[in-house]
Amino acid sequence: MAERSARRGRDARRTAREKSTAASTPYIKRNIPLLELASAEAIEIIEANADTLLEEIGIEFRDDDEALAMLKDAGADVQGTRVRFPKGLCRELLKTAPAQYTQHARNPARNVEIGGNHTVFAPVYGPPFVRDLDNGRRYGTIEDFRNLVKLAYMAPAMHHSGGTVCEPVDLPVNKRHFDMLYSHIKYSDKPFMGSVTHPERAADSVAMCEIVFGKDFVDQNAVMTSLINANSPMVFDGTMLGALKTYARANQACIVSPFILAGAMSPVTALGTLAQVLAEVLAGGALTQLCRPGAPLIFGAFVSAISMQSGAPTFGTPEPTLMISAAAQLARRLNLPFRSGGSLCGSKIPDAQAAYESANTLNATVLSGVNFALHAAGWLEGGLSSSYEKFVMDCDQMAMMQRLTEGYDLSENGQALDAHREVGPGSHYLGCAHTQANFETAFIRSELTDNNSFEQWESEGAQDMVQRANTHWKKQLAEYQAPAIDPGIDEALQAFMTERKESFPDSNV
Repeated sequence: MAERSARRGRDARRTAREKSTAASTPYIKRNIPLLELASAEAIEIIEANADTLLEEIGIEFRDDDEALAMLKDAGADVQGTRVRFPKGLCRELLKTAPAQYTQHARNPARNVEIGGNHTVFAPVYGPPFVRDLDNGRRYGTIEDFRNLVKLAYMAPAMHHSGGTVCEPVDLPVNKRHFDMLYSHIKYSDKPFMGSVTHPERAADSVAMCEIVFGKDFVDQNAVMTSLINANSPMVFDGTMLGALKTYARANQACIVSPFILAGAMSPVTALGTLAQVLAEVLAGGALTQLCRPGAPLIFGAFVSAISMQSGAPTFGTPEPTLMISAAAQLARRLNLPFRSGGSLCGSKIPDAQAAYESANTLNATVLSGVNFALHAAGWLEGGLSSSYEKFVMDCDQMAMMQRLTEGYDLSENGQALDAHREVGPGSHYLGCAHTQANFETAFIRSELTDNNSFEQWESEGAQDMVQRANTHWKKQLAEYQAPAIDPGIDEALQAFMTERKESFPDSNV
């Protein structure tokens, strides 16, 4: 009898712990000041040096004659594939880009505001591998992809469904974008990203969105925010340029983002790297506005470093924090939304290294005022793996960050003078009326951390956080319920996919 009672007690405590107090909101509206680490002098130096890079060295625009012609017509100096920009040209062209835009979701209640005083969290992007505690590291499949989309959908602090949450390598390279985009549409009703691996795949993404939202709506509203990486240093290739043009002309948002590991793809210094980041964004961003003035644009900066001993990428170190903060300042001076940060780490498993490095990156992300935080959950192994356990662990921390951004409660309830009057000196606040009225929401409760006594923790299996996360994601998937979708839209999507897939042979290119 006593054993059954103890077990019931443990179950009740576990249920209470698993009941998160994280609010489910479509996006973060921050109520705390920005952390700006770069001085006005530093910012002016970076901007001047970026102008020098654009004017003297220039940017390569490869395998895209149309882009070269457009830039030349706009006043740039084009010599072969090298494009040099007179001082001020790029900034002038970027004036038509909006400072903030709405990305519409299939469910209007999930629409996100990108820019201004807002932050949007999106999952890991691009890993070919997945990892979980049961099966270890393996190539990702479309089943893994769907699972991660479902987990993102169920996470209260995950605002966006993302894009390539893992590569489904069991599908042909040239056709997997159909199944990936369909998974985002079918298994979630949060906003999502489109394919950028080929201009035709970008066009397919737009076409599928037109089925979901309507052609006219897509033409006038952003329903995708997609990642256009510069091939740093200072190169845009034909693949990225083709996708950029497709999305910009369709009025869909582009994140023009250098992918930089300082020391390899940029100088080892923060100012040297930041000047290059700014130059690459200015050049690529200018092209979006030549394609369609007013097309949504995000200033992107994926900035980290490498080990000078091994050449391996490093994450969560002080230098990227300094660069994220300054890049955010540069974006705000251009009146553009900013993308950077996330929960980045170099660890191979979700261990203490992963936690420290991810926390350092996530804190810098939130405090610097990043508007679109890609890689906010699931990133492992320098972006080579999507981890199920780390995905839900990161989502737990994102909820903490969301609470942080709420700032201080200045109301009478927040001031709590009634509690002071009731309790007085020498007593405690556990049973007072104010505590009783606020205890459910006073402090955020983690779904994964264990704050109980050693004895209680031991009696419940002595599990570490990764083990608890393993249990949690399995429970989440078992409880998953798909959001409703119009059967006619679903049928039209499947018909489009079938027709397009049958129109060309499979390829792994």
